Amino acid sequence: MLYIWVFIFTFLLSIILTQLAGILALKLNIVDQPDFERKIHKTPIPLLGGLAVFLSFGACLYYFTFYTDLILFGFIVPKYIVAILMAGLVITIGGILDDKYNLKAKYQIIFPLAAVLIIVVCGVGVSHIRNPFGGIISFNNWQFILFWFQGIPYKITLVADLFTFLWLLGMMYTTKLLDGLDGLVSGVTVIGALIIAFVALSTTVAQPNTALMAIILAGAFAGFLLFNFNPAKIFLGESGSLFAGLMLGTLAIISGSKVATTLLIMGIPILDVAWVILRRIFKKVPISYADKKHLHFRLLDIGFNQRQAVIFMYCLTALFGGISLFFSTYGKLIELIVLAFFMLILAAILVIMYKYKNSPIYEQKK
Repeated sequence: MLYIWVFIFTFLLSIILTQLAGILALKLNIVDQPDFERKIHKTPIPLLGGLAVFLSFGACLYYFTFYTDLILFGFIVPKYIVAILMAGLVITIGGILDDKYNLKAKYQIIFPLAAVLIIVVCGVGVSHIRNPFGGIISFNNWQFILFWFQGIPYKITLVADLFTFLWLLGMMYTTKLLDGLDGLVSGVTVIGALIIAFVALSTTVAQPNTALMAIILAGAFAGFLLFNFNPAKIFLGESGSLFAGLMLGTLAIISGSKVATTLLIMGIPILDVAWVILRRIFKKVPISYADKKHLHFRLLDIGFNQRQAVIFMYCLTALFGGISLFFSTYGKLIELIVLAFFMLILAAILVIMYKYKNSPIYEQKK
C-alpha cells in the first residue's frame, strides 16, 4: 500500500504542476511551433512539461529522503540523492534555455555532460556487470580519490566511470530522440520505471528504497502523461526528454546494476536511434539533424495514427521489459539478440509496406 500511496501522491502533484507549467510556458512564450515537416502538431504547444516532471519528482524524492526513513538505508547515501537532484536541476535549466532560445548543438550538450559528471563524481556508477557465461566483470580498477567530504571519498574509478558516463549519456539521447509523438517518451518512462521497481522489489535484489524512487519517477511522468497523450496539451521539451533518460539510466545502476534489464526495456528505442545515427553517418548528414526516419514515424507512414503508434511502442516496451524479469543474465543476452532480429524484421516490414503504399499498384487499387 505504501507504494500505491506514494504513486498517487506524486501523480496528483504532477497533475497540478503540469497545469501550472503550461500556463507559465504560454506567458513566457516557451512553445513548440509546428513546422509541418518533422513536427506534426498543428498549433503551438507549451514546452515546460519537463519542469513539472522534475519538480514533482524532486519534491517527493526530497521529502521521502530527508523526512522519512524509507530511502536512506542500505547502500543509498545522501550524496546519491543530492547528485540526482543537482543533475536534474542542471538538465531542467539547460532544457528551458534551449526551448526558449533554440541553442546550438555545441551549447545544448553542455548541460547533459554536466549532469552526467555530477552523477559520476558523486559515486553513482556501474562497478561491475554479470558475465552472461558466468562470473562477474569488475570495473573497479584504477581508482583516484579527488577529495574527501564529511568522511566520504569522492573518487574517479576510470573504467567504471567511463562506462557510467557513456551509459547515461546514451540513455539521455535515446529518450531525447524518441520524443517525436504525443505521450511516447512519458509513457515509455512510466513503463520502464515500474519494471525497474519490480526488479528492485525482487528477492534477488531486495532494494525497497530503490523501488520507491522508481515509483516516484513513474508517478511524476504518469501525472504529466494525462496532458501529454494525444492530442497533447503540453510537451516535455528538451529538459523532460533528457531527464527521462537520465533517471532511467541512473535507476538501472542503483537497482543493482540492472543495465541488461534496462537495455531490454529501452531496446527498441535504442536500436532505432542506433540505426538512425548510422544512417545519417552513412549519408554524411549531421547526427543532430532531425528527420522522420525513426520507427514511430515509419508507423505513421504505413497508416497508424499517433495513438496507435504510441500504444504499439508501449506494448513492445512492456513485452521485452516484462519478459526480462524472468531471465538470468544469459537469458537476457539471448533476449537482446532476439530483440535485435525482431527490430530488423520489423524495420524491413515497415519499409516494404511503405513502398507498397506509395506504389502505383496501391494507388490503382484505391
